[in-house]
Amino acid sequence: MAEKSIADTRRFAAMVAAKQGWVLNPDEDFTASLVEGLCVNWNRYGYFLCPCRDTEGSRELDADVLCPCKYSWDDVKEHGHCFCALYMRKDFVESGGQPGGIADKRYS
Repeated sequence: MAEKSIADTRRFAAMVAAKQGWVLNPDEDFTASLVEGLCVNWNRYGYFLCPCRDTEGSRELDADVLCPCKYSWDDVKEHGHCFCALYMRKDFVESGGQPGGIADKRYS
């Protein structure tokens, strides 16, 4: 497994956002901390585990929270952003929307 750099991980996040029609959170410091968490998780576990969630111990058990997690599409649609607020709807950002707490659907 090749290690990922922060730049690699940032490209990954930007590619995901573009592919889904989303944007990255415009708060650069916040986004940098999430990208760093994704990078650490890749280099630790070998996959982009959501930086806002704990591992269940394997890629198979964590499949639902590989970035972008399976909950992100519904969360972005409903709330304007995903659980960790890395990915956002463009109109949410343009309207000045601010991320708020979202219930974690993983264990509900």
